[in-house]
Amino acid sequence: MAALAQFRSSRAPLRVRAGVVAGLIGALVISTSAHAQGLIRDAETEALLRDYAKPIFHAAGLGSQNIHIHIVNDLNFNAFVVDGHNMFMHAGTLMMSETPNQVIGVIAHECGHITGGHLAAFRSQVAKAKSASIMLQLLGLAAMAGGALAGAPGMGQAGMGAAMGGTDMAMRSLLAYRRTEESSADQAAVTFLNATKQSGKGMLESFEILADKMRGIQGINPYLLTHPLAPQRIAQLKELVTSSPYYNKTDPPELQLRHNLVRAKLSGFLDKPEIVFNRYPKSDTSLPATYAHAIATYRQDGVDAAMPLIKQLIAAQPKWPYFYEIEGQFLFESGRGAAAIPPLRKAVALAPNEPLIRIMLAQALLGTEDNQYLDEAIRNLRLALGRETTSAMGYRQIAVAYARKADLAHAEGAKRNFMAQASLASAEAYFYEGHLGLAKQQAKRAKAGLPSGTPNWIRADDILAYELPQKK
Repeated sequence: MAALAQFRSSRAPLRVRAGVVAGLIGALVISTSAHAQGLIRDAETEALLRDYAKPIFHAAGLGSQNIHIHIVNDLNFNAFVVDGHNMFMHAGTLMMSETPNQVIGVIAHECGHITGGHLAAFRSQVAKAKSASIMLQLLGLAAMAGGALAGAPGMGQAGMGAAMGGTDMAMRSLLAYRRTEESSADQAAVTFLNATKQSGKGMLESFEILADKMRGIQGINPYLLTHPLAPQRIAQLKELVTSSPYYNKTDPPELQLRHNLVRAKLSGFLDKPEIVFNRYPKSDTSLPATYAHAIATYRQDGVDAAMPLIKQLIAAQPKWPYFYEIEGQFLFESGRGAAAIPPLRKAVALAPNEPLIRIMLAQALLGTEDNQYLDEAIRNLRLALGRETTSAMGYRQIAVAYARKADLAHAEGAKRNFMAQASLASAEAYFYEGHLGLAKQQAKRAKAGLPSGTPNWIRADDILAYELPQKK
């Protein structure tokens, strides 16, 4: 029921511009940079998270806010929001959560922070703490709370050392404010879960995971934490959750299977192969285990060794697009671009609204260097970029396609138009990678070759006019 893709590093560095993640492609791709370390893109996992979040967003009145859930390449259990449009979830949260309901509870809690206006309110509270010593202590507390909640005792102890430099009333008041926000977000989460007729049991179970992580941290003063200690939160929530008429409601079997497949996929790509085979022994012939085996086998022994397992997955779920996607990706990454095209075409046919798969198909088409595929590649890239509007990889691929079209063109006007399109696509790619100077160079070339006043000419002009915000 689900499909996984391969683990590889993006050649182009990931940049975050105006809160937008850009420049990644693939069934499972990990990219790092100074701006955003270890964000993962995976069509299957993202689709699952969208399905988890959609009813919660609607119940919270956030359905029109276009919130993106980004996956962080971190095996710890954690999630956070940075504004009203971007939520971040560690891969470890998905891997440790045994049920969809546990992840849904985490999403509901983070929505509680957004609807409560906690981010803006906290910034206001911090602004009132004018003392430099308090601000330094807050940084230490952030390290402590983050490390403790994520199960990193060393980080927690280091943060606590910084925090213990002073415990005046102003800092205690600020942290009490943060603890109140956490409790408020918990209560809001229960409201959202009840509104969607889902159980809050998963959220309690998630807090129990956090409690297990915190048991190794000794001597933490609860008044020096931005989050309430997990046992406190469990006690406060238990009455609310158990009184819900939906407390004993379980996840649908088909959703549980999708969840198990994504967990297996992430394990296959993020864990060492020997860990994968230990977690999913060969005696386990379930679909998730086969999925994990296929990925770990590919990473360890190559595409030929993994292909029988992939075919087994497809035979079991012939209408699941992500199994074809992973077959195509494995073949493409193994230098068999032409062989990758049929399974990727099948994946696109089964999941026409998944832009990451379309971009991968275009990569395979262009990788053959057969010009008969140029128009098909451009068509898929245009459709993909209509949804994945900040994909530097997508823009770079379509730039290559337009440049090759220009080489084939006989009429001077057609050649000039294709070269202008290639320059504009290159400008977009550089822009979303954060290379503004190079983006403007390409935009200038594009603007010179495009009809004045057309949408593409205006876009090139916008890039030329763009200036980075001044640091205050």
